[in-house]
Amino acid sequence: MRAGFYTLGCKVNQYETQLMREDLIRHGYEIVSEQDHPDVFIINSCTVTAESDRKTRQMVRKYRKALPDAVLVLTGCMPQAFPEEASAMEQADIVLGNASNQDLTACLDRFLTDRQRIVDLRTHDREQVRATVDAFFEHTKAFLKIQDGCNRFCSYCIIPYARGRIRSKPLKQIQSEVQTFAANGYREVVLIGINLTSYGAEAGLNIADAVETAAAIDGIDRIRLGSMEPELLTDPVIQRLAAVHKLCPQFHLSLQSGCNRTLKAMNRHYDTALYTQIVQKLRTAFADCAITTDVMVGFAGETSEDFEESRRFVEQIGFAKVHVFPYSRRKGTKADTFPNQIDPHTKRQRSLIMRQTAEAGRKHFLQQQLGRVFPVLYENRNTNGFYEGYTPNYTPVLLRCDHNPCGQILPTRLCALTNDGCTGELV
Repeated sequence: MRAGFYTLGCKVNQYETQLMREDLIRHGYEIVSEQDHPDVFIINSCTVTAESDRKTRQMVRKYRKALPDAVLVLTGCMPQAFPEEASAMEQADIVLGNASNQDLTACLDRFLTDRQRIVDLRTHDREQVRATVDAFFEHTKAFLKIQDGCNRFCSYCIIPYARGRIRSKPLKQIQSEVQTFAANGYREVVLIGINLTSYGAEAGLNIADAVETAAAIDGIDRIRLGSMEPELLTDPVIQRLAAVHKLCPQFHLSLQSGCNRTLKAMNRHYDTALYTQIVQKLRTAFADCAITTDVMVGFAGETSEDFEESRRFVEQIGFAKVHVFPYSRRKGTKADTFPNQIDPHTKRQRSLIMRQTAEAGRKHFLQQQLGRVFPVLYENRNTNGFYEGYTPNYTPVLLRCDHNPCGQILPTRLCALTNDGCTGELV
């Protein structure tokens, strides 16, 4: 039997796709592409925005048409958050939430035996995160899910309903999984989660415990952190993180808005003053520190003055990179019922203006890197013949080289700006 995958959404979804891939391989499946006409095709969905749901529905229709004889499986966050809508998508032969996708192979066996449609949508339990993978898609970098769930209930966000309450992977299991990655040749491990900074909160631990555990493994040269909520980065946590020399000095601190009124309406747990303090502490603790973020524009009730306050804050912080996106109403969230929803035209205008501010900040950050020498981990060769890699602070580097440097960490001088990074030369 042959199986294929299509994954939408975040790195956690990609990790969970890898879990399913490895489980299928253990049960005798061969993993192939869509073009190889798989017998089973799995769509791992995202539901973070209404657009994510639209893409999921589109992919279900597309692959049902492209693979009429395949067993089509829909799983992930969309069925978990909206079980009735997912169940109604009859093109899917099997519908699993992300709380039940660990039973994929058993469901496939059942379906292939009796050809009866399966819908298995159960609630998340409160047990620890325990599933592990042996490898990942990239040759030099592996992602390790150490945390799941969220207790925050931001007013715009459906994810607590899709992912359940916070729960964490035990430190011994993190140690074992990182050891496996090291044995399989990975040089860098990225710790990821749904609310990563809350790692270990239910067990008296914090994110520094996970970082220290991962960094203690020989063979792993770099530890990187995924997206984090800022207010949980307390002084003691930052001090412990700064003592881990393998930790890359790049922190993606979710902002969402630089306007305090909007942050309060979003039910975020910090204001701009606290966010600024945390950024300053990270920049003091980590040399060559890069701060990246997400910013939402057009949230319900956001006035032109609120937007300009947010834009000025983004400009003031000087982010290395900003992901700008318009607010998307989500059924089932508090913000969906808020008055004064912003029209699409205004959202597009504000997105454009905020992106211009973000691009100016990005260019300034990259210019500061020029002429300096960084250890760069090279990952792959692109279609233009350049080798692609990243500095510890996640500056993208393009290198012309007469030998293959992939998988190596090499001292590289950054020479000139590219569209979203720098060219480099080996030192």
